[in-house]
Amino acid sequence: MTLNLGEKIRGLRKRDKRTQEALAEALGVTCQAVSRWEAGYSYPDMELIPSIANYFGITIDELFGYENDREEKISAIIEKINSFNIRSRSDDDWVDECVSILREGLIEFPQNERLLIVLAETLWESGWRRQEEWLSYDKNGFIQYSYDREHKNKYWIESGKICEQIINNTKDNSIFTRAIAILVPLYRNFGKYDVAISYANQMPPIQKCREYLLTEGTDGKLSAKYIGDFLLKSAREFSEQLIFSLVSNKRNYESDMPIEKVKGAIAIFALICDDGNMGEYHDFVSKLYLYLSRLEWERGYHNDAFASLDKALEHARSMERLSDGKEHTLTAPLVSYVTFKLDKGMNCASLLPENWPFWCNPDYSQVEKEIKADPRWDEWVKKTQSSSV
Repeated sequence: MTLNLGEKIRGLRKRDKRTQEALAEALGVTCQAVSRWEAGYSYPDMELIPSIANYFGITIDELFGYENDREEKISAIIEKINSFNIRSRSDDDWVDECVSILREGLIEFPQNERLLIVLAETLWESGWRRQEEWLSYDKNGFIQYSYDREHKNKYWIESGKICEQIINNTKDNSIFTRAIAILVPLYRNFGKYDVAISYANQMPPIQKCREYLLTEGTDGKLSAKYIGDFLLKSAREFSEQLIFSLVSNKRNYESDMPIEKVKGAIAIFALICDDGNMGEYHDFVSKLYLYLSRLEWERGYHNDAFASLDKALEHARSMERLSDGKEHTLTAPLVSYVTFKLDKGMNCASLLPENWPFWCNPDYSQVEKEIKADPRWDEWVKKTQSSSV
């Protein structure tokens, strides 16, 4: 056993201000035995290891110095999943590989909550990507979930079970919150609104969320940074809810109103980042332009639709230029202390045709058929594949 176990025991004993005599008495061994362990002349018998770990209030892994290695491996698995950029993609090519990576990780680290919650989130996203049909609308134009079909979604069933297990056992508030964030819409999809609402009511109101409270708990430059972060994160969440509000009723699409709303969402980012440098949010604004192009084509504004596609490409290219693995700071006055770092070599532009129109409701099949028949579509796709800006 080539490790400094004796040194570890001595360090823990001094940390807790315990004597060799006290440790020896607790373990039922001689003081000389403890002295020899700490000097490196011998090691405790293996049957004493659990008692030693328990005496110092640590795990056996921590006693042997394995905890850091264990956490590093778990972090590496999660980073691998993050590298797939699941939320920024509309395809399902990643599903099987990501789920497999996480299942293998849980074989090595059974019941690890960090891996479990990432698996639950990945299964939740997988369930959306592997649906066989679009959401339907009722006679009043409102979205209606096919409860019987949703109950058969194997990804969601497993995700829900994992989340229920987590909230019943975890002491980690952040993991608890992430599990709730899945269970609320999951039970909505299953038609169990009362359960969904009961879980949602366990969460704090918006003015008590972490991002808001960080602005309240600081001042000076640090406060400016947190305010900038809050503005941008709020703009993104607001914009997503605005899209979902449009999607929730098909009758919203009987006029130009959705076009104006999506333009308004884009304008919010331009208001905050008034110099055009949106950092990591270039990616989200690019997706807003993709959806805008779909809406504009549908309402007969065909030239505007292709102008929006070019804007989507412009923001994707801006994102790529910032993807150098280095830390950057935004430059607009309201966000001039917000920093970000993007993975090196991101190729956002090439994914635009696959992501179009990103938000898929209402059914866009007719729009897709028409816009892709226009020669300008192929020209735009070529531009997205080109390395030039």
